[in-house]
Amino acid sequence: MRSCSARHSFTDRAVAETFRVEIVFATPELQELIGIDVQPGTTVQQAIDRSAIWERFDGVDLGELPVGIWGREVGRDHELRAGDRVEIYRALQMEPREARRLQSKG
Repeated sequence: MRSCSARHSFTDRAVAETFRVEIVFATPELQELIGIDVQPGTTVQQAIDRSAIWERFDGVDLGELPVGIWGREVGRDHELRAGDRVEIYRALQMEPREARRLQSKG
């Protein structure tokens, strides 16, 4: 028969094997950042699904948009590491250089 401390040791180890990541997406009207705990081996897509971030953005198909981690594009099958920030990228309305040019004329 296992002791109570053995059960706690297993539980503590299982909890320690999770780590925190963030899922982010923004529109001009709304920015959302969701932190979730995941297990090793979790992919970008699995983390997006678990975060349910799409529920906050009606009419936007997040499944078709490119994704990245800290500004570097990755595949949805990329495995996450502790502290990763999954970014869902939307199409630019205008190239940044053009936007600055128009703003300077403004």
